[in-house]
Parts: sequence; C-alpha cells; structure tokens
Amino acid sequence: MSRLVVVSNRVGPVKDAARAGGLAVALVEALKSRGGLWYGWSGKVDEHVQDQAKIENVGSLSLATVDLSAEEHEEYYNGFANRCLWPLFHYRIDLTAFDRRYYEGYRRVNAKFARVLHPLLKPDDTIWVHDYHFLAFGNELRHMGAEQSIGFFLHIPFPAREVLAALPHHDAMVRGLFAYDVLGFQTEQDCERFRDYVVREAHGRAEGDRLHCFGRTVTVRAFPIGIDAEGFARMAETDKDARKQYEKATKSLNGRTQIVGVDRLDYTKGIAERFHAYERLLQDYPETRREVSYLQIAATSRGDVQEYREMREELDGLSGHINGAYGEFDWTPLRYLNRPMARRSLSGLYRASKIGFVTPLRDGMNLVAKEYVAAQDPEDPGVLVLSRFAGASYQMPEAIIVNPYDIKGVADALQIARYMSLQERRERFEALMAGLRREDVANWRDEFLSALAAVARPGNPVEG
Repeated sequence: MSRLVVVSNRVGPVKDAARAGGLAVALVEALKSRGGLWYGWSGKVDEHVQDQAKIENVGSLSLATVDLSAEEHEEYYNGFANRCLWPLFHYRIDLTAFDRRYYEGYRRVNAKFARVLHPLLKPDDTIWVHDYHFLAFGNELRHMGAEQSIGFFLHIPFPAREVLAALPHHDAMVRGLFAYDVLGFQTEQDCERFRDYVVREAHGRAEGDRLHCFGRTVTVRAFPIGIDAEGFARMAETDKDARKQYEKATKSLNGRTQIVGVDRLDYTKGIAERFHAYERLLQDYPETRREVSYLQIAATSRGDVQEYREMREELDGLSGHINGAYGEFDWTPLRYLNRPMARRSLSGLYRASKIGFVTPLRDGMNLVAKEYVAAQDPEDPGVLVLSRFAGASYQMPEAIIVNPYDIKGVADALQIARYMSLQERRERFEALMAGLRREDVANWRDEFLSALAAVARPGNPVEG
C-alpha cells in the first residue's frame, strides 16, 4: 500500500485527534495505517521565514510544516483565501475583494508549498489535498515533475458558473484543478455546478463522472463528509464532561424547551436571520414566552476583519433588543455566547436541547447538524431544524428543512418542532441516525481514497 500524504492549510492535531473531531480522527487513522505524512502551514508568521519544512515524527506518521512571512500570510490567507474565495464560493459577491495582489500572492504561496513538499515525496505516494487554500497546488506540483496520484477535496460549496465567472482569473483556477486526478465535492449539486462551468464556459466534455478539458481527464464525484456517529453518540451518553453539561443545562432550563445553535461567527451561518426568526416565534406564538430558551454559541473568528466586526455588533444589538423586549427578571429569552466550547461539553448540551437550530445561508456540509442528531437520546430525541442551503440537507431529509431567508417560515418550523409527537420524533431520529452510520467519516475517507486508487496514473501539468 502506498504512503498517504495529506496536504491541508493547518496540520493536526495527532495526539489529541479525538478531541478535535471526526475529520482529524479519520485522517490520522489513514495516515498511521499507511505510514503517512501530514503537511501544511505551521500557523507561524515569521519575517525570517525559510522555504524549508520542519518535520516531526509521531509514531508511524510524520508532520511537516512550513512558516509564512507576514506578506505571504496577508496575501494568501487573509487576502485571496478568506477575502476572495470564501465569500465568493458562499455567494457573497458583495463582500469579495477582487484584488490582483491577493491572487498573485496566493499563486506564489501555493508554489512555495509545492516546492517545499516536492523533495519529501516518494515515487509511489498518494497525495490528498484539502480545501480552497490549495486550488493551484496540484498544478504547481505537476510543473515540478510530480507524477504521483493527487486527489483534491473541496470542503466548502462550489459556486454557480455565473458567480465563479465574477472572479478574475476564474479560468486559470479551474484549469489548475485539472492537474488533479480526482476532484471531490460535498454534494452532487456541487459536482453539477463544476461540470456546468467546464462544459459551458471552458468547452470541455463530460462522460459520466469524468470530465475532459485542457488536455486532461479528471474524475469528479460527490463524497459527502460524515462524522463518527457511533463515537459521538457514545460520548454524549457516557462521557463525564458531557454528562456534567447535560445535567447543568437541564437543571437551568427548569422544564423549558431549549433551542440550540452552534456556529463559528461567520456571515455565511445566517445567525442574524436566526435571531429574527426566533423573535418572530415569540411574536406570533405568545405561549412560547417563558416556555422556550434559545442558546446561540458563536465563537469569534477573524475578529480583525471589518465585516466580522460589523456582524458581531449587529448580533450584539439584536440579542439585546430581543432580551429587552421579551425578557423577564427570571427568564432570558436569548443567551448569546462568543466563546468556543469543547466538543465533549457540546455533546451534552446538544442532548439537553429539544431543538437543533442549524440554518446557514450557504454551507458545504455542516457537521453540527449531524453531531446534534448523534447526541440525542434515542428514547426521547430532539428535532433538527435545518437550512435547505446546507449540504447536509441532501443527506438529512428527515429534518425539518427550511429556507433561512423566510423568517416567518422558520418561526413556524420551530413551533412545529416544539409540538412534534414522540413517535414522529423517534421515526425521524432513527432514519437520520441510520444515514449517519451508513455515511460516516470513515466511509468518506475510504470512498475517496478508493476512487483515487482506481484512477492512479502518471500526471502532467496543465498548460496555458
């Protein structure tokens, strides 16, 4: 079996992978079983940076990291990755920074990552590249003579052709993706959008799951990412920290129905729309007052970016307005926290919450939806209210699927969830859990690597 080389923006953790989540566990298990190498950015910004990898051996696998200069970090990471690709791929053209300097920096850093990795590669390695930070990475490796099998998985949505075309150099971005042998997306809809671009914009040709363009052929398939459903369910039920959080939450609720939302603080998550929907619930259904409590955890991210500072100010204002208008001395309608919570504690919190509120405006998959379901008590499960624009909605039709822009419709869905019968809740939960077990994170990993092995062949750079 060939050695596996995983490339991602950040590396690890390895020793505490279980605490970090199912994705880290799946990758670490694959790396250990094949004697692998995990490569990416060290997380350090250093003005005296050298284009050389720092290597750490952890058992049967190795970690290789490279530092970035302040200019590289600003242009590649803050600039093109997070101020251009992130908003554009989530359909926020209005927030996209079309700065040529960012694009050139992104290309330089992708070339740097490839240049540092190339001498560490073995001829029969299998290379698995992750996410939007490395769209150009595979082609840079090919230009250096790499002939190994290289697969790429996009964790975020792929945009519609008309949206992608707003990006200067969009053709070069897609052209570079054809240096990979397998392109993996979260959903069939993402695959369709990519095919549509290749066929109608780049004048390529589609044959089943294979696309021919730019003198290359790639396999394009959906590999919806999952979670360790059994492990998360076990943690929610038996872990000491999870039980402690469950008991603490249950006691504080005093019989009230808890609605829970857990997100990274980001404009793609639809948290403001969620707050408006909750306020509409209190307006339209006065009997919910004092009977419902909404807890929103939104850990701050990218706090130095203006759009994120403005969003936090908006949410602070909305939460204050709702609590001021509806709260009473012994009932706070909305509790809004900006700090992260450990996964073990979150599992207990999910279990104590009768409604899971997951309504992003656009999301590649959304694993919170899956973790919420896995954490439920099978005898008395809660109800998931899920956005139709989350990739998870295609795998989880037994949730209450909503349009997050329809404030009234979401409020009504919350009310339906409150009064759903035990029998219906159990039926929905059993169907959802069956899907989570069938398409778990190990299945995602194995399916992708099997597809990559099936098309293994020498690769050439994409010219032009």
